[in-house]
This record gives sequence, C-alpha cells and structure tokens, in this order.
Amino acid sequence: MAFADYFDANLFFEAAITLVVIMDPPGTVPVFLSLVGRKPPSARARAARQSVLVSLLVISLFAVAGQAILTYLGIGIPALQGAGGLLLLLIALDLLTGRGGSEPEAMEDVNVALVPLGTPLLAGPGAIAATIVFVRQAEGRIGAYVALALAIVTVHLVLWACMRYSGVLIKVIRESGITLLAKIAGLLLAAIAVQLVADSVRGFISGA
Repeated sequence: MAFADYFDANLFFEAAITLVVIMDPPGTVPVFLSLVGRKPPSARARAARQSVLVSLLVISLFAVAGQAILTYLGIGIPALQGAGGLLLLLIALDLLTGRGGSEPEAMEDVNVALVPLGTPLLAGPGAIAATIVFVRQAEGRIGAYVALALAIVTVHLVLWACMRYSGVLIKVIRESGITLLAKIAGLLLAAIAVQLVADSVRGFISGA
C-alpha cells in the first residue's frame, strides 16, 4: 500500500493551515492575558491547558459526530454562528466595562477555561464547520482521517504554546498594559461577535 493510504499529507496541511487561520493562535494571546494576566504563573498555565483541552474535546466530538448531532437537533451552522456571536458579545461587554473583575476568583478560573477561551473563541462555529467539511472530504479514507486527527492535535499544540508562554509579555507590559489589553481584547471580541451574528443572518437568509 502507498504512503498516502496511511497519511494524506495534502489534507493535513490544508486542514492545519485552515484551522490555524480560523482559530488564530497569536490572536488568542491578548484575550488570554486580559482574562488571566493578573494571576500567578501556575494559574495561567492551568487555564491554558484546560482551555486547549476543552477546545480539543469539542472539535474532536464534532469531527466524530458533528453532522449527526446537528442533524438530530435540527441545528445548522448559522445557528451555531449566532449563538457563538451572542456569547462572545457578552464576554466582550464584560471586558470593556470591567464588570468581569467582580466575580469570585474560583468561578472566574472555571469560566476562563470553558468560556470564552475553550469555546467559542477556540472551538468556535468556524472551526467546527471547517472540521465537519474536512471529515466529509476524508470520504472514509483511513489516511485522510489520520491526517485530519494529526492536524487538529498540531493546531491545539500551537494554541497551547502561544498561551502557555504568553507570560513573557506580562513582564514587558506590566499591570497597566494588561488593563489596556483587556479593553483592546473586548473591542476585538465585540467585532468578532458582530461578524458571527452577521454571518448567521446571511446564512439564514441564503438558506431560506
């Protein structure tokens, strides 16, 4: 059997590049620091690890059974985009107004790992939709499935590295820089949220 039967290199690079562009590892750093930048290094490392594991779990779940889940629940990609956009908008408003800082620290740790970092920022509608499309492209080929799995794991390793070692920036920007990053991240998240909602509306209209 040929090497391509065990590993589809073309699909690997296509999936990896697509997911990197959608999930944007460098772009997660400002949001990550705005949420956990004031915490000790051990807490930041734990948040990075948990958020990446949550994202990997969600993406893997939709890779295995995404189409079946959406079909069973009667949910389309536009609905996912709209829900993700509204959820990100709530987080963005917290960052912009500073209301998120009043939450208990333990609850904040859980929220940061699950929402918004794990999902919908990393494992968002775009990444989920792209994963489902790549699974369709695999068409039952073992080599394609192996390549897609490795691409998903590789992208999440890059995400983890970007967040895990973002502490280097903290030494440079200090406390005032983290506050500024929180406002910038809030603005960026709000823009992403509005774009997701707009894409959702466009998807509903075109599918009508």
